[in-house]
Amino acid sequence: MATAYHNLSDYDFNSVPNAEEMKFGIVVSEWNDKITGALLDGAINTLKKHGGIMKEISVKALAKVNLGLDVVRKRPDGYHEVRMIMQTIHLFDRLEITRNQSGRITMSTNLAFLPTNENNLVYKAAALLKEEFDIGDGIDVKLHKHIPVAAGMAGGSTDAAAVLYGMNRIFDLGLSKEDLMTRGVKLGADVPYCIMRGTVLSEGIGEILTPVAALAEGIGEKLSALPPMVKCPVLIAKPQIGVSTKFVYENLKLDADTVHPDIDGLIGAIRAKNLEQIAGHMGNVLETVTIPNYPVIAEIKEHMMEHGAAHAMMSGSGPTVFGLFANGDTAVAAYEAMRESNLAKQVYLTSIYNNAR
Repeated sequence: MATAYHNLSDYDFNSVPNAEEMKFGIVVSEWNDKITGALLDGAINTLKKHGGIMKEISVKALAKVNLGLDVVRKRPDGYHEVRMIMQTIHLFDRLEITRNQSGRITMSTNLAFLPTNENNLVYKAAALLKEEFDIGDGIDVKLHKHIPVAAGMAGGSTDAAAVLYGMNRIFDLGLSKEDLMTRGVKLGADVPYCIMRGTVLSEGIGEILTPVAALAEGIGEKLSALPPMVKCPVLIAKPQIGVSTKFVYENLKLDADTVHPDIDGLIGAIRAKNLEQIAGHMGNVLETVTIPNYPVIAEIKEHMMEHGAAHAMMSGSGPTVFGLFANGDTAVAAYEAMRESNLAKQVYLTSIYNNAR
């Protein structure tokens, strides 16, 4: 069982996090030093230069949850148009990226079952920039994976985003955040959001983002930033099952009886910074497929609610469930109870991440 905190009972979730205040074991808080020219707030932990040339960089790749997820319609091209609000959290992978003279792309990871070749988005992201900018040097990536895999938390996408960011720094490519997002959509619909981060409305297939939290619409390509989400503890629980995203969307029924989440009401609650109202407007239409087929998802949701969550919901197409809590003491107790329940294989206690403003 994964452990993700040391002591949260005295933590002020409305304060600005730093490494001394949030000692979550593997879920260490974001580093908040200001680095001139950084495109992702708090992304760099280690920066090494040799002979005036940057050789190594360590980047944190943060996970996301969906505070609201609605599917508006299925388009003639087969894509489902979505409207969703995405939120970054402090659970993250760490990538150590090194420039070398091999001319090749190499990668390794702490999880033996993950591919380390062109079948991994990390490799694809490195290859994309290497080819576009005719980079002759080699690149080595060591991926320390902590975000649950195939969990509806954009774990692969955020790793790819971290590689784009890291290579942009190491090779001094001069790409803006928007430039990185444009390239990111070639790798996957969630990659642009993982570069943008925060509270965002997502539309299209994910590459057009507008910041609240993040609201996504269309098939995810439109992203609009929303006001920062209220700070609060977040409990993460992933059961020992796999859910196929393709299966979920193929079996989603959209008709007159479909109950759609109130995304506009959720945006209003986020703007009001009212956790109780936010909880009341959260919803994920994909649960109509997953819960009947995987009852453990409903069991985890109920367990979190019974232990004080303001609301609990599945993230993305699942199977991960997350719960929002009003205070740290209740969240810690719920975390311990979830671990003892054996409902989930991976359990983490973390918090909301907001971009610096």
